[in-house]
Amino acid sequence: MIGFSMFFMHPICLAVSLVCAFSYSVYLNGKKAVRMGLIFMLPMLLFTALLNPLFNHHGMTILAYLPNGNPLTLESILYGIAAAVMLVTVISWFSCFNAVMTSDKFVYLFGRLIPALSLILAMALRLVPRFRAQIKVISNAQKCIGRDVSNGNLLRKAKHGIRILSILVTWALENAIETADSMKSRGYGLPGRTAFSIFRFDRRDGWAMVYILSCASIVIAGAVLGVYQFRYFPAISGQWSGFGVTMVFCAYFALSVFPILVNLKEDFTWKRIESNI
Repeated sequence: MIGFSMFFMHPICLAVSLVCAFSYSVYLNGKKAVRMGLIFMLPMLLFTALLNPLFNHHGMTILAYLPNGNPLTLESILYGIAAAVMLVTVISWFSCFNAVMTSDKFVYLFGRLIPALSLILAMALRLVPRFRAQIKVISNAQKCIGRDVSNGNLLRKAKHGIRILSILVTWALENAIETADSMKSRGYGLPGRTAFSIFRFDRRDGWAMVYILSCASIVIAGAVLGVYQFRYFPAISGQWSGFGVTMVFCAYFALSVFPILVNLKEDFTWKRIESNI
């Protein structure tokens, strides 16, 4: 979905992907996703949508003329809105990926195929959350002895901030050495080494893979046939109707909404099990 959202600029695809991505992000992250949408994504969407017509003056439908004499066209406005929606949608999908794809899942999927790269990516995924949690611990410890960034004048605050950053870097280096020694002692990367995992591929995963591959195949076939091609310049043109076009867009919607349906089904099953206890 991240890849499709980046390359398909058709308005229907953008609208479907944006609604599904933001809904799934709200489901996973709750109020945090709503707050990020209102504080960060909505201003970014408006800024990107307004910025494009100021520099892009292509298009046949002239609405007005700017003070510098350049035309303001309908096509440039619509393209700016589409680009802004695409950017916000991709960020929303990445937030969902960050919430769902934990490091242990990543290692389970790619640990045997690419053990070194999977380990690096798994450590990179958990790097920012671990640093964020550790810097809170360090800041609270320093605050107890009066060395927090909120204490003193500007120079003292900067000095305290540098001290906290130095402690964090020292902790990170020591943690990296300990992790390397631990992995070496456990034989990571040696041939024949097995790894414990709580995940297993069962029948539900098989049906889910069939569903995803089926929808993705229809979406890719539609992209090859040019269904998702949409021109903004010099005039608006694209495919909107037809049986084949409708089927392709329905497959795109089915693929986009699938994560939400899976989680809602799990919630329903869990509540039913709780009610039977």
